[in-house]
Amino acid sequence: MRLFECGTLVPGCQWHTRAEEDAEVVRRAVAHMRSDHGEQIIRETMVENIKARIRNEEKAPA
Repeated sequence: MRLFECGTLVPGCQWHTRAEEDAEVVRRAVAHMRSDHGEQIIRETMVENIKARIRNEEKAPA
């Protein structure tokens, strides 16, 4: 599972999302940037910054 935590890009934001594919994580993150942070224009650099912060989700020890 892939994870993006918005706080790594926008300090103080607690929003996060997870999905199997990076493309879905980016789609959700862009929608969040528009709705919660008022971003009207999503530039390629913003998408690159989101992609750079997507990581594999740590599994909790069983």
